[in-house]
Amino acid sequence: MMEVSVVGATGYTGVELVRLLAEHPQVSLQVLTSNSFSEEKISDIYPHLSTKIDVECQKLDVGQLQEESEVVFTALPHGISMTVVPKLVEAGLKVIDLSGDYRYQQLERYEEWYQVHDSPQLLEQGVYGLPEINREKIAKSDLVANPGCYPTASILALAPLLDKDLINDDSIIIDAKSGTTGAGRKVSLATHFCEVDSNFKAYKVANHRHTSEIEEKLSLLTDKEVNLSFTPHLLPIKRGILATIYGDLKEDISLSTIIDYYNKFYQGDRFVRIMSGGRLPEIKFVAGSNYCDLGIKVDQATGRVIIIAAIDNLIKGSAGQAIQNLNLMAGWREDLGLEDTGLYL
Repeated sequence: MMEVSVVGATGYTGVELVRLLAEHPQVSLQVLTSNSFSEEKISDIYPHLSTKIDVECQKLDVGQLQEESEVVFTALPHGISMTVVPKLVEAGLKVIDLSGDYRYQQLERYEEWYQVHDSPQLLEQGVYGLPEINREKIAKSDLVANPGCYPTASILALAPLLDKDLINDDSIIIDAKSGTTGAGRKVSLATHFCEVDSNFKAYKVANHRHTSEIEEKLSLLTDKEVNLSFTPHLLPIKRGILATIYGDLKEDISLSTIIDYYNKFYQGDRFVRIMSGGRLPEIKFVAGSNYCDLGIKVDQATGRVIIIAAIDNLIKGSAGQAIQNLNLMAGWREDLGLEDTGLYL
């Protein structure tokens, strides 16, 4: 059994990690840390874990983590993670970080969209943890930077088209919607029940930081500078992302040919499902699962391709993908502990 710990175990992403890791057949869950709930049992904070995980949360102690863990998941806010991860790496631990602090190869891009980086020397060491694109590098890495939820859906939707050079790089528009858990557990007016219920709104238009993450990763994939428009929206639901993505085709190409490209690109990828027969993804199809569902249409009148992507932001968009990365790093079957097909109702 591999001994793993979770730093920041009581946020929405952290507790989803705890829940999934508790069911993993090759994992022994060791230390759970929480700055806000130290000395409280995780099952007292989240009663659905009662009798399953009754571990007491601790204050962060790198020495304890080093002694009791082989792999540490850091589910901390951006900017906080970079103060912790270097200590864990120096202690010889493998780290899967779920913040944005190590996702970028370009320091300038990170600092433009986030803040001054405290440990830029680790940016080169960190491997972007999108398994369908970076599988071999992840398997060899000791520091994996888990992607953002919006970037996961967007990159998986666009990668086959850009790989085949089928769309204009400057024509991409991403119109994405997320459930409120994407904003985290911290209380804010924007995610207050009365603000969200029976409402639907755009936010951070033209300046959402995930724009830069999507652009950098797609540019690295294509060896060309990709610039795109990304607009996120807040849905009055708890979990799930639905992204509708547009791109101008460079030539007249049939839908069946495009779908063939997608099927070949993701051949053998357990968690990407290409929908056929005219069906399109819905959040209900993926909620509670590690799947990314993709549906494709061609608008003949405009010469534009439209891709619909759906993921669960807490699983394929964060905790589930982190476990997928753990499986790769450990040399296990990639879907180990992630076989659940989801909730639907």
